[in-house]
Amino acid sequence: MLPLAISSGDPAGVGPEIIGKAWEARKKQKLSSFFAIGDIASFEHHWDGPVVRIDNPDQAAERFDDALPVFHVHDCASIVPGHPDLDGAHCALQALELATGFARSGTVAGLVTGPVSKAQLYAIGFNYPGQTEFVAERCGVERRNAVMMLAGPDLRVVPMTTHIPLASVASQLDVRLIRRRIRATAKGLCRDFGIKNPRLAIAGFNPHAGESGNLGREEIDIFMPAIASIADEGFDIIGPLPADTMFHAEARQNFDAALCAYHDQALIPLKTLYFHEAVNITLGLPIIRTSPDHGTAFGIAGKGEARPDSMIAAIRMAGEAVANRKAFAAAACPA
Repeated sequence: MLPLAISSGDPAGVGPEIIGKAWEARKKQKLSSFFAIGDIASFEHHWDGPVVRIDNPDQAAERFDDALPVFHVHDCASIVPGHPDLDGAHCALQALELATGFARSGTVAGLVTGPVSKAQLYAIGFNYPGQTEFVAERCGVERRNAVMMLAGPDLRVVPMTTHIPLASVASQLDVRLIRRRIRATAKGLCRDFGIKNPRLAIAGFNPHAGESGNLGREEIDIFMPAIASIADEGFDIIGPLPADTMFHAEARQNFDAALCAYHDQALIPLKTLYFHEAVNITLGLPIIRTSPDHGTAFGIAGKGEARPDSMIAAIRMAGEAVANRKAFAAAACPA
């Protein structure tokens, strides 16, 4: 099996530390082989484990048992944990670009992206809302067709709108958007998670899902027509549901993924339940891309305190998605 490529993220953040700790846990967690991409010197500032420089992804598997393989891309002038700079942002961007290229070319099985500082990237001319949109464009996929799913052990959520002001959400919601998100989520669950007949739940936009229009008409005018039209295509879908009652343990048994109107409506329940285990997976791409669902954590960088749980979960999910895509392709195209 081809290795996974992990872009290390900002060298002043916790990315190198959690990648190193994930490597330490590789056998216990039964992780697929992987290698990091970034400044190899960044690891000694965050982690005291063994690293080995590789010049080709093909070398990763043979070195993986003895040391963390690192594909070196940039010599940072200085690395001070917790203190990002523009040189580090250039390193993070080069690592992301190369890792995405490896995934697109089929040189690696999939891509895991480490945490970056958007502020630092913006300062060097990065003009994407985040890594998701960058990877999508490099894969030839329109930004609006790349769907962000956040996944924990028994909850998967998709925000139908993402990084926009709450005051702008209502104007962005329409029947086409909801239908597009439903299709992408259902296909992603089939292809990347091996769920043959995914069950989807749609959260309402207003309190109590609008109370029959008394607390807002978005459910009546937008959500219900979208759900009714796409249900006719065979999707197993319920909603719009009151968002405040659909995430307790019993309710979560009724769906495989919940689609929510806006960012916090989706991420608050997920991060409340699985703050250290949540994974960001991008649906709708020709490649597999996952990421730990947390940031650079500059405040604890270099202190050895960063938990690798989410990075481990992201690596595991990427490996499982590789296997699920192979099975999906085999079922769709029998020999």
